[in-house]
Amino acid sequence: MAAPPRPGFPARIDLGSGAKAPARPAAGAPLAPAVSNATAPQAASMARDPIPARARMVQLLAAEGISDPQVLRAMGAVDRHRFVDSALVPQAYEDTALPIGLGQTISKPSVVARMAELLMQGGLRGPDGKLGRVLDIGTGCGYQAVVLAQLASEVYSIERLRDLHEKARANLRPLRIASVHLILGDGMAGFAKGAPYAGIIAAAGGEAVPDAWIEQLAYGGRLVAPIATAPGQQALVVIDRSRQGIQQTILEAVNFVPLKSGIA
Repeated sequence: MAAPPRPGFPARIDLGSGAKAPARPAAGAPLAPAVSNATAPQAASMARDPIPARARMVQLLAAEGISDPQVLRAMGAVDRHRFVDSALVPQAYEDTALPIGLGQTISKPSVVARMAELLMQGGLRGPDGKLGRVLDIGTGCGYQAVVLAQLASEVYSIERLRDLHEKARANLRPLRIASVHLILGDGMAGFAKGAPYAGIIAAAGGEAVPDAWIEQLAYGGRLVAPIATAPGQQALVVIDRSRQGIQQTILEAVNFVPLKSGIA
């Protein structure tokens, strides 16, 4: 059965409505610079030293065990400072989670890289070495979606909080990445219109992985998400789906915001 047409940039998908896709940028064309939230002095300082700052971050990630060269390149290609508030720009390349409003955070670079590497180790890849279509649950400020866009042919990123959805749209709009589609919706339900997914990644954890996520995962695909292991404790879980069933592996402890349903 033919796959449904994929909406293009601008990256908005309101559930139940379509979007007309404008022309895509030429293959290999450089990304337009994102609009920074930094104040003038902070922006000027970061503009003088963005690449060395990112390079140091990538070196630390490699020293901590991230070994996939595609993941390291992706982490080094995205300006994290453009996704945080101006007061936090000096901390943008430190390995720390930072607040982005509404009680949410941008994940630590080491966590983003670790989850991306796990996804790459088990997800379905195309001839170009990239993952196929990926579902990103919990868009937040949009940083992880842009990292994933370096690794996957297409990214559907869903956010339940309207204000964060709009913030992510503002952050991504200048980049004009046609392969990233932002959705305002209930992440617990996934996004069936884009399924099946080669990979699913979540930035919020609940008591169990929702059935909808597993149903939307392609055979041969991989899901990486936090899950509650005890009151107040979470760990990363990796789920691989095959025609024979699913295989679940619990990994290291993590700390994510709780998974919630509905749109707010």
